[in-house]
This record gives sequence, C-alpha cells and structure tokens, in this order.
Amino acid sequence: METPYPQPITATKTRVGWIGIGVMGSAMASRLLSAGYSLTIYSRTPSKASSLQSQGARLAPSPADVARSSDVVFTMVGRPQDVRSIVFDNEGILSGLNPGAVFVDHTSSHPSLAKEIFAAALERGCWAVDAPVSGGDIGAREGKLAILAGGDAGVVKWLSPLFEVMGRATFVGGAGCGMSCKIANQIAVGGNLVGLSEGLVFAGRAGLDARQFLEAVRGGAAGSMVMELFGERMIGRDFRPGGFAEYMVKDLGMGVDVVEHGKDEKVGVLPGAALCKQLFSSMVANGDGKLGTQGLISVIERINGM
Repeated sequence: METPYPQPITATKTRVGWIGIGVMGSAMASRLLSAGYSLTIYSRTPSKASSLQSQGARLAPSPADVARSSDVVFTMVGRPQDVRSIVFDNEGILSGLNPGAVFVDHTSSHPSLAKEIFAAALERGCWAVDAPVSGGDIGAREGKLAILAGGDAGVVKWLSPLFEVMGRATFVGGAGCGMSCKIANQIAVGGNLVGLSEGLVFAGRAGLDARQFLEAVRGGAAGSMVMELFGERMIGRDFRPGGFAEYMVKDLGMGVDVVEHGKDEKVGVLPGAALCKQLFSSMVANGDGKLGTQGLISVIERINGM
C-alpha cells in the first residue's frame, strides 16, 4: 500500500483530529493550533475542551466524527483499555477513518495492542503509528518531547511536520516498537527517579543543602534529564503531575509482566524495574497515584521515617 498522500502535510490543507486533552494532550494539541493547524477534538468531559476551543478547535460529538473530519488523528489517553475503546467501539476512530488516513497513538500502551490496531487500519486502507512520548508536561508545552515512533517508516517520515511541532520523532521499528521503546524508557526513568529520590534523602540526612547538592552533581555522571525536570520540584514539594504516578505503575507493569508471565523469553530478568513498580505501587496505595512521578521521594522518606 502506498504511503498516505502524495501532497505534503501543511497547516492550511491537512485536517488534524485530537482525542485526549489531559495535562500532556492539551499542551500538545495547543501547540498544533498555535502552528496554524485546524483541529477537531473530542473529550469525554466536554468542559475540559474550553481552552482549546478558545484557540479555534472544533469539539466533535464522538471519536468517529473526529476521524471523519481528519486526515490525521492523534490520541493521548490514559490506559490501553481506553485506547481499545476509542479505536474499536461502534463510534470509535476506526469506524470513521477515511481511506488513506493516519491514526497516531501517543498513549503509553501495550505493544500487542499497537500491532492489532496497525493490522486493523491496514484492512481499512489506512495507516497506524504507535508514537508514545517522553519529556513530561514541560516537554509538551515547549515542543521538546521525544517521540518514539513505530509502524511504517515512510508514514512516520510523512508525519514529520506535525511531529516537529511537538518535539523530535525517532523511527524505532515496525508496529508495536514505539510502545516497547516507551516501556524501556520508563524502566530507565523509574530507576533515575529512585536514585534521585534516595540521593536527596541521603544528602538531607547528611546535613547537605539540597539545592547545593544538585548544583554540585548535575554536571557530573549523576546529572540527567530526570534531575533537570524533577530535582527542584522534589525539593520544593511540587508534586503537580506532568505524568501520573499511577501511569508509571501501568508502564512498568507492561515490562515486568512480560518477564513474570514468560511471554517473551528474550526480555530476561528486570529486578530494578520490579522494584520501581513496587515503590510506585506504594505511592498509589498511599493515595498519591494522581500526583506526579517526582512524588516518589515521599515513599523513600516514609521508608526512612521522615
């Protein structure tokens, strides 16, 4: 099948749909509107759409209506089951996609679901790209997200003008590879968050000034994007979510469960990821699942009686 359209993507001609306007999704959609793209949006809670509507977005009554009105449809929702419902329900995206249209899922979802959607889209003469992102709310607002794209390489390249508004896309392989890449990303991020949390707790117990500690080590091997994004927030007890802690449990679980249930012998053992999942699960159990992932430091503090 040929890649979607002979003409390039332009703000004046390409119709864009967007579903999922939480912290990340609303910021990403807003950037597309600011870049001049016409946007049709859907939200299960229409009142959340007012800000994007004020920028010129049109609110549609269903995901299918968004698809019928769009050349490219993006989703940024919470969980794999939300993706499945929005795509496959009677008034879902797949029922409204026009031949040649492209569906792009930015949700952190399951690789097997991404493969299923890719195959279903092809049957309708359409394309699907799994393209989860990393970079948090700051990256979403500033257009500096890492976009991890799986699917057809030609389609991903064709989508470049849209991706460039939101960040930098990297093609990582066939359908499902974007989601696998995001799971691997979250395993690395989770480990960084645990290390940063423990480092800050140890520094405080040792009598160091937390901000001086960050300034001293950020230029060395301990420095990381996690430190830049979350270090000051941890110190200032700013746990407003860029990404929910409960979603980290979901993301890490998709990696750990593969190992625990023996679904893929090539993956191996992931003891660090299992520990991270356990710690974030403790955060959720404490009633803090809707806080940002930087709130993990509160779990380390509780363990230390602080």
